[in-house]
Amino acid sequence: MTPQEYVEEVLALVESIPEGRVMSYGAVADALADRSGRNSARQVGRIMALHGGGVPWHRVCTGGGRLPPGHEREAKARLMSEGVPMRGDRVLMAEAGWTP
Repeated sequence: MTPQEYVEEVLALVESIPEGRVMSYGAVADALADRSGRNSARQVGRIMALHGGGVPWHRVCTGGGRLPPGHEREAKARLMSEGVPMRGDRVLMAEAGWTP
């Protein structure tokens, strides 16, 4: 899989996350690892930072439930409007996490 194809796969997966659910950067990387030969949460984060504006970017957070850096307020508002369970500024991953 070429780097551009990987970007497209990441964005397609993020697009498929249902409303009210989230995935971590690492879970996105894990879900694509067998097909892509890549497995880097950091690489997924970089792709989201550069190309994620057209997909539901707010549905991707850290494994510990922290929201996208620099966009915490907007992400929290969007997630709360979708009914994502949160404690303070963190997503409750055990309840909201989604696996394709």
